[in-house]
Amino acid sequence: MVDDNELNRLRDAAVPAPDTEAKARAFTAAMRAFDDMNEKTSAATQGSVGGLRLTERAQKLWSEIMQKKLIATPAIAGLVALPIAGYATFHMLQGQPLSFGGDEKITETLADKPATVNAPAKEKLAPEGDKKADADVRNRDTTTPPKPETTVAVAPAQQDALGRGLTDEPAPVESREFSLDGTAAPAGTARVDRMNGAADTKYYAQPSTMPSDQVAPQEPNRDRVEDFKSNPVRAALQDPVSTFSIDVDTASYSFVRGSLKQGYLPQADTVRVEEMVNYFPYDWKGPDSASTPFNSTVSVMPTPWNGHTKLMHVAIKGFDVKPVEQPKANLVFLIDVSGSMDEPDKLPLLKSAFRLLVSKLKADDTVSIVTYAGDAGTVLMPTKVTEKDKILNAIDNLSPGGSTAGEAGIKEAYKLAQQSFIKDGINRVMLATDGDFNVGQTDDDDLKRLIEQERKTGVFLSVFGFGRGNLNDQMMQTIAQNGNGTAAYIDTLAEAEKVLVEDASSTLFTIAKDVKIQVEFNPDKVSEYRLIGYETRALNREDFNNDRVDAGDIGSGHSVTAIYEITPKGSGGEQMDPLRYGQATVNNGGVANADEYAFVKIRYKLPNEDVSKLITTPVTSANEVQSFDQASNDQRFSVAVAAFGQKLRDEDATAKFGYDKIMEIATAARGADPFGYRSEFLSLVRLASALGGNR
Repeated sequence: MVDDNELNRLRDAAVPAPDTEAKARAFTAAMRAFDDMNEKTSAATQGSVGGLRLTERAQKLWSEIMQKKLIATPAIAGLVALPIAGYATFHMLQGQPLSFGGDEKITETLADKPATVNAPAKEKLAPEGDKKADADVRNRDTTTPPKPETTVAVAPAQQDALGRGLTDEPAPVESREFSLDGTAAPAGTARVDRMNGAADTKYYAQPSTMPSDQVAPQEPNRDRVEDFKSNPVRAALQDPVSTFSIDVDTASYSFVRGSLKQGYLPQADTVRVEEMVNYFPYDWKGPDSASTPFNSTVSVMPTPWNGHTKLMHVAIKGFDVKPVEQPKANLVFLIDVSGSMDEPDKLPLLKSAFRLLVSKLKADDTVSIVTYAGDAGTVLMPTKVTEKDKILNAIDNLSPGGSTAGEAGIKEAYKLAQQSFIKDGINRVMLATDGDFNVGQTDDDDLKRLIEQERKTGVFLSVFGFGRGNLNDQMMQTIAQNGNGTAAYIDTLAEAEKVLVEDASSTLFTIAKDVKIQVEFNPDKVSEYRLIGYETRALNREDFNNDRVDAGDIGSGHSVTAIYEITPKGSGGEQMDPLRYGQATVNNGGVANADEYAFVKIRYKLPNEDVSKLITTPVTSANEVQSFDQASNDQRFSVAVAAFGQKLRDEDATAKFGYDKIMEIATAARGADPFGYRSEFLSLVRLASALGGNR
């Protein structure tokens, strides 16, 4: 043993000169200390002692059983061997030590495991049926960390788009964590394997090569979209009148864009052609004064996809209220904070979007905030925008959790709107949600009646959808239409800026409500006609003059476009046989206004009035252009968008009109594009062509 006093003396002494005697004494003390420590440690080579592998454990266990003669006879051995083997295998796979009463134990030490790291690399999981690969993962030598690997799942349709170079990178596809037995764990979490109390963390990602029958079930898509059939061709002789409500919503275009960018063609019922056409700003001629809230322009031009028909293009432009003339705004943000909103493209995006809107408001505007989850609550009482920081802090502090009590939220929001009601101002509830109302009134018709009652007070409602997989588009459309508001789908911050900043005036400031269009076609000039889009906005003929029937609204500067495909009489493009006993002659000396294609009537109410006004426009050859190329850029571009929407719906009219033709028209008519909306449209046409083929 080393003399402690000697070591203490050496420690405290000044460093001696490097003479031979001092070196010898230091060397001797060090050797003694080494020998002393060596007596307390194992003689085994460092790193050689460790737990046995699974096969070595099994051999050792079976050897112990046989050597200790735990089984006396072969007969008993046959009965007992299988249960023991199963028991042993189970415990070995669990990493637990086994003992049968002897002095020896099979153990595994912590030294056999790698040190835990903060960011473990992901391992590719072999398909469940690949037993060899599965065994390799289980028996991998843990002293060698696996090489990090990354797998990206790409939708099959998008692979074609990638191959054509039409998209820069694959769209994100939901990835789930999988354990070795094939069961799914929550995304983004790790599975912890414990052996002898030691935690070994491993991350598993679904490989793109996993057979489809072995992939864990995906979350069902609960998007609710209204089913509808495209407008049919109608005979002008039997059914000469077409009536519909205008539509300034844009939700469908954003939804279609999201589908294409994720690598698949949209469902037909998510494509509402009028919403795609009306997504874009157009430079239609507007009215000269606010006394006439909008102006209409009607043109007739050849149809690019059918040489036998023509297009009757109806363009409406609302009066653009100047910022200094805009009335005060009383806005209530009704925000869904249910548990399903806890995704990046939902509540976080929603908060950023509403921050943008607040920055657009004037100092004397008022903002309130109501949230709903398991129940509704007021987060912010009516507050002037002069206290902008207070409003923004209330938005920033929103957090998700609970079910969706939408009915209670709507009632609370309308209550607040009434408390701070501004006479002759803008009073609007702005509902932001991702999906269904699953607490309280959940039926669309019940919600419709509730909204109809509240709009009579002068408080309107707009709806903004966020996220995918739970979006109730049908409910959004219903309550927005009956709340005298708009419905938009916000999938990116850029879209939020478009809807809530660039188009804030048209989104917030209504200049005309209950706007209806009725077109009467002259059967002496038009054999057949078809309204492109507006299927969900159709009205009965008698609804046009009934001021109690609700219709769409136009905001400041809004543009609305409607397009009919008409078949001139005698053109040879008729799709229906003439009636055998139809009107062959006119006995009163001729048809009145025989030179007109049609007569367009528009009925509307001013925001604070309940009696409608009427605007009429006869459509004659004076409204006609001789070739499609002679139409304006805006007219041709809107027709290209209408063709694209019909193509996505796989309608017969555009069956032989390829995406390349749509690209050709839209490219030539792109014109001024300050915000890049039209350039983005061209990229969507290219994606659709790649995903669906240029049929």
